[in-house]
Amino acid sequence: MKKKWILFVLMVSLVLFTAACSSSSSNASTKEGAENASDKDGGNSFPEKSITLIVPYAAGGGTDATARALAKAAEKHLGQSIGVVNKTGGNAVVGISEAANAKPDGYTIIMNANEIALLPHMGLTPITYEDFAQVAHINFDPSALTVPADAPYDTLEEFLAYAKENPGKIRVGGTGKGGIWHLGSASIEKAADVQFNYVPFDGAAPAKTALLGGHIEAITVSPAEVLAQVEAGELKTLGVLSDERSTIMPDVPTFKEAGYEANVGVWRAIDAPSDTPPEVVKVLEEAFSKAVEDEEFVDFMNKNGLGIAFKGTEEYKELVAKDHEFFGGLLKELGITQ
Repeated sequence: MKKKWILFVLMVSLVLFTAACSSSSSNASTKEGAENASDKDGGNSFPEKSITLIVPYAAGGGTDATARALAKAAEKHLGQSIGVVNKTGGNAVVGISEAANAKPDGYTIIMNANEIALLPHMGLTPITYEDFAQVAHINFDPSALTVPADAPYDTLEEFLAYAKENPGKIRVGGTGKGGIWHLGSASIEKAADVQFNYVPFDGAAPAKTALLGGHIEAITVSPAEVLAQVEAGELKTLGVLSDERSTIMPDVPTFKEAGYEANVGVWRAIDAPSDTPPEVVKVLEEAFSKAVEDEEFVDFMNKNGLGIAFKGTEEYKELVAKDHEFFGGLLKELGITQ
């Protein structure tokens, strides 16, 4: 009887041991398969930690404010925090350089503006848009040709006709030489074959003050920067340099509608270092595409007069390449290129 009991115990132990081995082997196989699938997909595990978003401009500016509002919205879709870090200096070159040379794993990204299509031509940095993997284009604020409310022209056509009849007489103000609002004025000259007398200022605000004071005849700054004065009846905007009308000035026609190819303004976009894996770029692109539709983000942009103009990776690539070529030619004509 004792021998039979011992035999029974041994048989049960053997069955349990075999089952355990089988289960262990199955679990190991499943785990290995999951790991292989994750490795194969590459981006499935991204992101696993917080992301740093570099802003190459000072805190409090339009790019910084947009970046912070966008980061807050995108966190909801990435499942990780996004820390916004301002890396200023050298006309944005410091931040651009740090982002371009960061580890290409998606954990360091940058909110670039169209300076990335300007600075290389001006000899300020060897880094170009090709040193980045384009993720998503976020916003665009066109240059808006604005004049005093009592100016002798009420339409874009009348203004350009006057400019053609009086070459060099119209003084147009904006940012410093080579700045985006200077290029807005220059692009009008090129597209309409007219000649202005460009007057540079330290920024849009002093240019607007000079316009209100009667010291210049026009400015080419963003719609948001003149909206209050337009609504107050002090200024009038005759046209925006964009393919589409401004969301905050929907009644103002575009230069394109009038038959002129003039599309210049400030845009902001998300980039990553150039060798960032495509699957990681895709995860980021999808997250930011959802972020720009976030109610809180949309409300922020609308309240601040900032236009949302989302473009995915491929469309954004085409845009920045086109801008690089366009600005290079324009800066050369103006004698600003190095």
